[in-house]
Amino acid sequence: MGAPCGGTTLPPALPQHLISTFLFSLHLRMAVMILSSSSLCCCSYSHISLTSDSSKPCVSSYSNGSSVKSRMIVSFGILRHGSVMNRKKVKKKHDSFCRFAMKSSGEGVLMHGKINKDMSSQEIIGVLKSIHDLDQTFSFFRAVANMPHVMHTTETCNYMLELLRVHGRMEDMVLVFDMMQKQIIYRNLDTYFIIFRSLSVRGGIRQAPFALERMRSSGFNLNAYSYNGLIHLLLQAGFCREALVIYKRMVSEGLKPSLKTYSALMVASGKRRDTETVMGLLEEMENLGLRPNVYTFTICIRVLGRAGKINEAYNILKRMDEEGCAPDVVTYTVLIDALCNAGKIDVAKKVFKKMRCGSHKPDRVTYITMLDKFSDHGDLDSVREFWSLMEADGHKADVVTFTIFIDALCKVGKINEAFVVVDEMKKTGISPNLHTYNTLICGLLRLRRLDEALELCDNMELCGIQPNAFTYILFIDCYGKLGESDKAIEAFEKMKAHGIAPTVVACNASLYSLAEVGRLREAKIIFDGIKQSGLVPDSITYNMMMKCYSNAGKIDKAIQLLTEMIDNGCHPDVIVINSLIDTLYKADRSNEAWEMFSKMKELKLVPTIVTYNTLLAGLGKEGRVQEGYKLFESMAAYGCPPNTITFNTLLDCLCKNDDVDLALKMLYEMTEMDCLPDLFTYNTVIYGLVKDNRITEAFWLFHQMKKMIYPDSVTLYTLLPGVVKAGSLENAFKVVKDFVQKNRNAANRSFWEDLMAGILKEAELNHAISFAEKLVSVAIYHLIDGLLDIHLKELAWGTYEEMKNAGYATDVATYNLLLDDLGKSGKVNELFELYNEMLRRGCKPDTITHNILISGLVKSNKLDKAIDLYYDLISGGFSPTPCTYGPLIDGLLKLKKLDEAKDLFEEMIEYGCKPNCAIYNILINGFGKTGDVETARELFDRMVDEGVRPDLKSYSILVDCFCLLGRIDDAVYYFEEIKAAGLDPDLICYNIIINGLGKAGKSRKLWFFLTR
Repeated sequence: MGAPCGGTTLPPALPQHLISTFLFSLHLRMAVMILSSSSLCCCSYSHISLTSDSSKPCVSSYSNGSSVKSRMIVSFGILRHGSVMNRKKVKKKHDSFCRFAMKSSGEGVLMHGKINKDMSSQEIIGVLKSIHDLDQTFSFFRAVANMPHVMHTTETCNYMLELLRVHGRMEDMVLVFDMMQKQIIYRNLDTYFIIFRSLSVRGGIRQAPFALERMRSSGFNLNAYSYNGLIHLLLQAGFCREALVIYKRMVSEGLKPSLKTYSALMVASGKRRDTETVMGLLEEMENLGLRPNVYTFTICIRVLGRAGKINEAYNILKRMDEEGCAPDVVTYTVLIDALCNAGKIDVAKKVFKKMRCGSHKPDRVTYITMLDKFSDHGDLDSVREFWSLMEADGHKADVVTFTIFIDALCKVGKINEAFVVVDEMKKTGISPNLHTYNTLICGLLRLRRLDEALELCDNMELCGIQPNAFTYILFIDCYGKLGESDKAIEAFEKMKAHGIAPTVVACNASLYSLAEVGRLREAKIIFDGIKQSGLVPDSITYNMMMKCYSNAGKIDKAIQLLTEMIDNGCHPDVIVINSLIDTLYKADRSNEAWEMFSKMKELKLVPTIVTYNTLLAGLGKEGRVQEGYKLFESMAAYGCPPNTITFNTLLDCLCKNDDVDLALKMLYEMTEMDCLPDLFTYNTVIYGLVKDNRITEAFWLFHQMKKMIYPDSVTLYTLLPGVVKAGSLENAFKVVKDFVQKNRNAANRSFWEDLMAGILKEAELNHAISFAEKLVSVAIYHLIDGLLDIHLKELAWGTYEEMKNAGYATDVATYNLLLDDLGKSGKVNELFELYNEMLRRGCKPDTITHNILISGLVKSNKLDKAIDLYYDLISGGFSPTPCTYGPLIDGLLKLKKLDEAKDLFEEMIEYGCKPNCAIYNILINGFGKTGDVETARELFDRMVDEGVRPDLKSYSILVDCFCLLGRIDDAVYYFEEIKAAGLDPDLICYNIIINGLGKAGKSRKLWFFLTR
């Protein structure tokens, strides 16, 4: 081969690559045509050299197949079509272009008939774009495709596809697509969009199921890799249904989707709560021979858990164990999350413990899940327990975990402790973030500590943390619930003034405050502002506005708004429709209410129990009893079984329309349908019976009611006028007396006035007067009791004297009140004087009376007389109670007469009086404080063995006794037993253990209890 000639070059002032670019810009076409069919051009060029001066010779070596000669080319001109050979046009061949390479600088090079193997995708595109002839462009594209070291990319292929599409070269597009499949070049959205456009398919990737039919008929046959990729593109775009259609087509063609594709389809279906599809995919993949992995199973657990199918989710975990697919940390965490969301926190705890005992230890996410979920359930003790375990496992607390802990405290109302935790958080070098502050503000507002919340918000800003939309929503919501709509709107405007764009939630909170007070004009301004700002009103927004219109009596506007809501693509929910039905009924437009009910079917809304209850109430109001009963009977058939409110609504309708027998029948059916009658149920039926003058049945039903629910004042207002009218004064008096003794606070002036007003209206005057006279003693008892409670003793005793002087007989309950007051005051002489007066006036003392006397003597340090009185009473047939022995045992223990106290305790059992928790507490405290903690412990164990449940005081006494003796480990043991017994330590108990630990120098344990 000859060497190239030494041609001259351009001045060095111009870089070589600029010269090349310049020549390139003049439409340089390096087209050396190797024409195998032409004798004239049957040559092989080894090198072509360009110069800036066309007059300079260029030596080129070539072979014509027979001999090799050197030939002087007079001028290497740049022809329009790129043909160079004595300026003669030559015929072009598509496959001849494969021997050229174009560098990114524009310099054309053919290196021994090969393309430069270092060309990048950008350089390839540069060459493709530089060639104006489509055939040559495609030839170069195919040449690159055949090179082992030069690879096409998605970008180069998409460029070629688009170029071919523009020129209508469908067959060549198929070749490019097949090449992409064979060389596993990623097909992105643009790839499919180009093909779709060539097939006149509009609508984007969502039209893939339709486009595939045209693609197949045009020769585009997708392989498994392409199908998997297309499914992922559809899922990324949010088109799950279309992706499932493509998946089914793929399987029908005998292609096997990848495990990744199945997982992606499961995740997408799970987000739609389509558990049937998810489990179907799991079964299909197994039928195709694909074995689910831990990720696949975890997806199934998450989907089933979110759908509330906890048992099925738990079965998946068991199946994993059976198939040897060990769950990982993520699997356990997902299951725990699902269990907690379903309210099965005990089971979640068991799963967590299983994790800690196994090889997959809880990670930071697991602990955050446990803390967050148990915080949501208000289980503060568990939150503290997980916090300790988290730190023990080496996971340091951060701002996220601290904020969750703070939220847990706020949710149970311990806001002051929450601020203590914030201080501890700062001491560890962790600064509260916006979420922390919002949590504290929410906690303060929940307790209506509004001023402190506002102050905290100001302090937050001083710390450089600006409030966000949620911060303002908290205040707007609080003001709305407090009925302070002006301040709610002020907070809303302040949010906008601070440059925070209102969200739909913020607008809804503001609308709520206005809807509650019927401020329609301002509500409409906010509603219009939502639409003007580009936000989309949601169901709550429309509901608030419809409520405003309804409250303002503009029901037509509310219905018009419903139409607008549907037209704007915001589908109404059943709550909105229920609200409109209720409003229409209240406006006496019952026909329209039923039309609205019928419209629910068009809107594909299922009537709820509230819907039926609203319609039943409307029918009852109109006296349409039979229609109401038919509607009631149809509920179960439509999958909406009645609840207690439904029964109450129907019972009210029946009783007010004189159909009491059917009402009684419905009452008996309630329990068969798992509906428990409530106060309103019984009061309604009692009203119907009294109204029908069936007093005996009403009184019988009243006593049946007391077996399950205690009556309220309405029950007495309903029942007693009929009972007194029937002349059953004694029965009526017993009912009142029993009610007043158990509901002292309810027996106020209003109660007596309302009761007597009803009786005077229904009963004969003489019966009403006789009943009122019997009520005097009951009223006086509660009057004296109330006066003593508020420490107006002189007034209480004065009332007693006036009653006595007026000739009213004092009952034993009133005497016991006065005796107890004297006993507690240490006035023993007066105590026995009143007791003797009680006997003289023929009032027989009861057990409570005698217990008061014994207790009074002990408190006055007359223990011997108290014991003498006790034995006198025993010899007279007195039946003692724990309240009899309590003061006596306590008195003996305080005098260090431990043996006598224990003897009396044993005697108590011999007399058949079973000790209660209070008696054991007295004994444990007495022995423990004398240093005999072993006897105290034995008594505690005996109490448990006897089936007497220790209370918080029992544990606190033991903890205190052990702390006093310095036995801290025993004290801590019984303190921990408090929680094990299902009790919550109070502040006193905490103070006892903290003081004990402090004195014993147990600083680590002390810090643990301080944080609790």
